[in-house]
Amino acid sequence: MNSTIRSISVDRGASSGDFRNAMRRLTGGVSIVTAGRGKDVSGMTVTSVTSLSTEPPALIVSVNRAASSFPLIRRYGFFGVNILNADQLDIAERFTGKDGATGAGRFAGAEWYNRASGVPLLADALAAIDCEVDEIVERHSHAIVIGRVLDIQLSPRSAALAYWQGQYLAIDRDEDAIRLADVSVPARQLRR
Repeated sequence: MNSTIRSISVDRGASSGDFRNAMRRLTGGVSIVTAGRGKDVSGMTVTSVTSLSTEPPALIVSVNRAASSFPLIRRYGFFGVNILNADQLDIAERFTGKDGATGAGRFAGAEWYNRASGVPLLADALAAIDCEVDEIVERHSHAIVIGRVLDIQLSPRSAALAYWQGQYLAIDRDEDAIRLADVSVPARQLRR
C-alpha cells in the first residue's frame, strides 16, 4: 500500500481550511444539541460531544457562539444531547439549517418530549441526554459547554449515524461485524 503524507507547517499557525480538512478525517458521532423551552427553542447538528466524567456523569459539547442555540443555553442553563441513530439523516440535515429552517421550525417532523430541564429531547434517538450547564468556557469562535447529566433515555437500537470526510455514514454493530467477518483472514490462517 502506497501512502502520500502531506506535511502542513504550523510555524505561524495552521490555516482554518487545513484544520477543517484535518478534522474531517476524525470520525464523529452525530448528535442534535437542543436548547430552550416552549416556542423559544433551537437546536443544531454537532459532532463535538464527548464524555467528561462518570462520577458525576458529565459531558462536553463545543458550540459555535454565533449559533442560535448558544444564547438559549446561556439563558436557560440547560441543554439536550440527542445521539442520532442511522436512519435519522433527515433530522441531522434539518438541524444544520441548510434548508433555511430556524428555531422551532427545525423540530417539525419528529417526536419530541421533555424531562427534568424542559429542553426538547428526541423520542427515537439512540440516547437522549438531559443536561444542566455546569460551566461555559468561551474561546475564539466557540464555547465549551460542560453539562451535568440529569436524565438519560436509551434506545434498544444499535445503528448510529456518524460523520466522516464530509459525509454521513451508518454504523451498525451487528451488520458491520458480519461484513468484517466475511472479509477477515480466518483465525486458523493467523496461527500458522
